[in-house]
Amino acid sequence: MTDHYPWLKNYDKGVPPTLQPYPQKTMIEIVDESARAKPYRAMLYFKGSKVLYADFIRQSNALATALVAMGVQKGERVAMLLPNCPQMILGFQAIWKTGAIAVPVNPLYTEHEIEHALNEVDARAVIVLNPFYNAVKNIQDKTRVKFVIATNIKEYLPQPLRLLFTLVREKKEGYRIGLKQGDAWFQDVLKKYRNARRPAIEVKPSDPAVILFSGGTTGTPKGAVGTHQALVITAMQICAWLSPVLEQWEDKVALTMPLFHVFGCVGAMGTAMVNHSSCVIIPNPRDLTDVVQSIKKYKPTFMPGVPTFYIGIMNHPLVISGKVTLESMKLCIVGAAPLMAETKKRFENMTGGRLLEGYTMTECMQAATVNPVIGANKEGSVGMPLPDVVIRIADAETGRGSMKPGQLGEICFQAPNLMKEYWNQPQETADMLRDGWLYSGDIGYLDEDGNLFLHSRKKEIIKTSGFQVWPREIEEVLHEHPAVMEAGVAGVPDQYQGESVKAWVVLNAGMTCSACKAKLAAYKVPRRIGFRDALPKTQIGKILRRVLLDEEKAGDTGDKK
Repeated sequence: MTDHYPWLKNYDKGVPPTLQPYPQKTMIEIVDESARAKPYRAMLYFKGSKVLYADFIRQSNALATALVAMGVQKGERVAMLLPNCPQMILGFQAIWKTGAIAVPVNPLYTEHEIEHALNEVDARAVIVLNPFYNAVKNIQDKTRVKFVIATNIKEYLPQPLRLLFTLVREKKEGYRIGLKQGDAWFQDVLKKYRNARRPAIEVKPSDPAVILFSGGTTGTPKGAVGTHQALVITAMQICAWLSPVLEQWEDKVALTMPLFHVFGCVGAMGTAMVNHSSCVIIPNPRDLTDVVQSIKKYKPTFMPGVPTFYIGIMNHPLVISGKVTLESMKLCIVGAAPLMAETKKRFENMTGGRLLEGYTMTECMQAATVNPVIGANKEGSVGMPLPDVVIRIADAETGRGSMKPGQLGEICFQAPNLMKEYWNQPQETADMLRDGWLYSGDIGYLDEDGNLFLHSRKKEIIKTSGFQVWPREIEEVLHEHPAVMEAGVAGVPDQYQGESVKAWVVLNAGMTCSACKAKLAAYKVPRRIGFRDALPKTQIGKILRRVLLDEEKAGDTGDKK
């Protein structure tokens, strides 16, 4: 087996090559088991308050009963426009208990984007945070949404913070709203059905559990469908991989990635549930002061994020001054953007833990590659496949064959926890899933030890004067320069070359730089460099090359003169 899958011989001691057969369970049963074992243990921590396992079961049963009473049936879709908060985690469990499919939607979407998302999945109902309620109501008549449940962030704050929020922030930040006829308040339905038992609806591991939107940075978002079984498998894979360090029950998980993102929903939340870990809920990862103060208060040991998130934490005044330490961190996983060697080294020195790079896609339902917890982490590698995940590097043009170690090609996944399909997109599904393999559209290679290295998106390859150039390669060289804080690279139209390489760079304060010609072939050196104060990013901190290109085409570059 190690001849075909060379990564297996490099697994940390105690990490099994396979976890099959997987238990026929859903996350509903897994949380129920935790609640029976330790009902009065905290499941959720949120800004000084906590939700015990017993209370979580009671409240999720109440919300599920309310959804059924409102007409939600098995297989229907219920959307959630919420930040990370107790209501969202309760929402997942309640929706699953009705047999419906949970559809977490980015609450910062525009009304047009919300309308598209709700129509894409034909949503029956929406659970929404108050500030986004009116946006949903403005487009509701263009959808098939029948009812809306609205909730206020203050509902799970401790009493002193709740009072302060009511006096200072509630009206100013749009939380004080009037409810339209036919809609309901979150807390009202919990009170109305507070003694309800779980609805008598059979939910099978093979049933769809979530629809997560993918492709928003490269095209129209598509809904990737994940089953209950996939969520459990992913969480078991990650728990097994982290088991040399992560302790069941004792270690806390910080939910820093948005729960509408596969990294947050399937990776972090699912891992916490299977590991019986209390969740420290972070509603806004960009509010670094709140993040740092939550680390000080709750001392989480595992936290996912993107490189800019960790850089921000390390540079926060409370951390720099020593008023807050990061020493509780045993393990952190970084994804969605390249991790620079200096960031990894500095973070590990500050925490004494490990910062592991990983790679996955929404369509994989977090079937991932991750660097070893104990063993050597090769610089530039995004790790090796987790148990029961197989990686093949196919010919980038034909999608066939398996490339030799070190040869570039398209990264393909095979695993029992891949998405089932794109919702109502048979052709898109057929293009992505072929003969049991998921074709990522990403270009990379495996080395002789089974470590995966990324180069670029297949569609983002820059073709200049007949040469192929991968943006990530140039970005890595730029990041090596001490003056560069952030960099993005893309191909821009060029009358002579077809495309030419352009870099957008954010410099550290008071510093200057030029292109690193000594480390790049001449055709790879950026012909143009735009210096900026900031680069456009997704909510999770991933640089939006598409936005940079759109601005370039519109002639509104935002570059400094």
